[in-house]
Amino acid sequence: MVLTYSSSEIKMQIKDFNLLEVSSGKKKSMKDFFSSKATVIMFICNHCPYVKHINAELVRLSNDFIKKGVSFLAISSNDEEKYPEDSPENMKKIHHKLAYPFPYFFDEKQDVARYYCAKCTPEFFIFSGKGNLYYHGQLDDSRPDNDIPVTGLDVRNVLKNILKGTNINSPISKLSYGCNIKWKT
Repeated sequence: MVLTYSSSEIKMQIKDFNLLEVSSGKKKSMKDFFSSKATVIMFICNHCPYVKHINAELVRLSNDFIKKGVSFLAISSNDEEKYPEDSPENMKKIHHKLAYPFPYFFDEKQDVARYYCAKCTPEFFIFSGKGNLYYHGQLDDSRPDNDIPVTGLDVRNVLKNILKGTNINSPISKLSYGCNIKWKT
């Protein structure tokens, strides 16, 4: 594991990609999962201890906000050959084991991670219903090596403000850190 911070260089617009959605085993268009209220795109993976640390909160957070019209999409962009735990087959197992209420996509060509300038797992991007970036960064301040509880506070606050109709003129950024994305060579 190489500790990596999220990028300060980010894309301001949501973009559609066709990717393997692991629970169905079919390629699907990400835009079919975008919401007219807000869409959360999460770069995660199976093996990262930082993601494992927040998995239960990802499920709680998603369940809390999906019923309010927010969509969540998880993406793993890691090289499956070097990191077999992050293969689509193992992603599907984790998706079912943890009861993820959101689609879990495999970014085989790593195009999605490149487009969004994603650098680490976990890393979050929140877009308005119109596709404009509202937030980029961490879930909250909790990490496996500190005693701060996992609450999803940063993402929860942004989503609450979006649902209240709060106008966000420029994207909020609070850098995340975790495992680096495992790039193909």
